[in-house]
Amino acid sequence: MKRPPLIFVLFLTTLALIAASCSSLPGDVSSEKELEITDSTGHTVLLDSQPQRIAIAGKATVMVQDAVFLFQEASQRVIALENRKQSVYVFLPVVDPNIPDKTLFEVNVGPEQIAAVQPDLVLLKSFMAEKLGDPLEQLGIPVVYLNLETPQVFYEDIKALGQVFGDPARAEEINDFYKERVARVQELIGEAPEKPGVLVLRYNQDGGEVAFSVPPASWLQTTLVEMAGGTPVWKELSTGGGWTVVNLEQVAAWDPEMIFLVDYSGGASAVVDELKLDPVWSNLQAVQNDSLYAFAFDFYSWDQPDTRWILGLQWLATKIHPELSDEIDILEEVNAFYGTLYSLDQETIAREVLPILTGDLP
Repeated sequence: MKRPPLIFVLFLTTLALIAASCSSLPGDVSSEKELEITDSTGHTVLLDSQPQRIAIAGKATVMVQDAVFLFQEASQRVIALENRKQSVYVFLPVVDPNIPDKTLFEVNVGPEQIAAVQPDLVLLKSFMAEKLGDPLEQLGIPVVYLNLETPQVFYEDIKALGQVFGDPARAEEINDFYKERVARVQELIGEAPEKPGVLVLRYNQDGGEVAFSVPPASWLQTTLVEMAGGTPVWKELSTGGGWTVVNLEQVAAWDPEMIFLVDYSGGASAVVDELKLDPVWSNLQAVQNDSLYAFAFDFYSWDQPDTRWILGLQWLATKIHPELSDEIDILEEVNAFYGTLYSLDQETIAREVLPILTGDLP
């Protein structure tokens, strides 16, 4: 059999090489691998490719959005958010000037309205699974859940976000930042001879009625007190799924050595000043020992399962065991937090963050 001319063989070889090269070009859908993400709740989603249109919705969106924007890719890929009580516009415009251009969902947005923005993925707090997550998935919209309620689960959630944004190295960097500071607190106060009785109280004024409440034993506030070397005196009382209202008689019965007051509207410092002058509160040993503190606050309070919990932990340690944690400089930690985690320069931190710090800070 007669062989084909050499020039013809070379021509066919060249065509084959070009075809192989084109099949592996970046952006060619056929080359992208299916992405499997398992979140901290054990829920697994399969995506055809890295999500480019991400929506954040449901209750407690502040906790979700602040974790999401630890990743620089969020600025381009988050296309819609739900604006709730702790507003989207309080903090995110500092790290992303494009926030006003994104779709802002109404409060308690429904699955049909979310579907209208055509997201590739929706991020929700884990307790929104039944109410909002399931209906979204029935519409064919994948969902990843974030829990964020304990340090260990927080680390798992950050790993899941690393998968969402295709940046596991950044997820590891974020987790290392937190773990290094947790380890330092544990090293400093691990040998504390005593663990004083501590009470975290939330102040709330609704319709002119003032109420004080304590968090559930399983919530982050309780965990932070224990990690910081305190004994949460309310732990046996509060076992439900939300804040439990307590009266002054109960507070007096506990008579804790320290009280940390939380106010999510940012007014804890003013409330503490008023309580210190109240003759009834003056009978508490925490007031008599000048250990009634306004919980630290910048854009949001540092006590909740938001990214700022690491600041809250270190701040609590300096209050509960000042003699053991004097090497922790909270203002330096604020600079490190916003510089390392949100890539803000020192000028921006000095302009946007430091002036709004409230609570019992240096």
